[in-house]
Amino acid sequence: MAGFIHDKLEIKFLILYIAARVIEPVPFDTMLDLTMCDEGVDYFDFSECLRDLVKTEHLTVSDIGLYAITEKGERNSQICESSLPYSVRLKCDKNIGECNRLLRRKSQVRASCEKRPNGTYSVNLSLRDDVGSLMDLKLMVVREDLANILVERFRQAPEKTYNEIISALLADGAGET
Repeated sequence: MAGFIHDKLEIKFLILYIAARVIEPVPFDTMLDLTMCDEGVDYFDFSECLRDLVKTEHLTVSDIGLYAITEKGERNSQICESSLPYSVRLKCDKNIGECNRLLRRKSQVRASCEKRPNGTYSVNLSLRDDVGSLMDLKLMVVREDLANILVERFRQAPEKTYNEIISALLADGAGET
């Protein structure tokens, strides 16, 4: 075997190490991606170990399939983390850092659309930072395709949208007819 992880117990240690460091519950695929940081881990062993950790109440899985560490899992993770090879922990920490950055970003930028009773669409755009809400904007558009374009463009560059709204409102002559 080419990796540093050699058995299912080490895979369980690795899963607990990851679960203890992600900033919010994550789906199966994210847990899988983060755990596959070592060539010694394969999909089937990972799946079995993840299931075992839920059965032994080291992890929980929500109704929508999000995995989170329990208090018991936290305790055992702290005890066992030194058993993981240092190089695996380093690679894991780098991947977890990127994952946490994406999770944080996802919680800060919200964009959705919904059909209204009159057949038009509401587009809801929200931008937050660590302190609170920077912007909550609700727009009405007449077609679903336009609503989806607005949602996608906002997700791509929410700060740009925010700055352009501020600039437009502060521009000389704003509001003059």
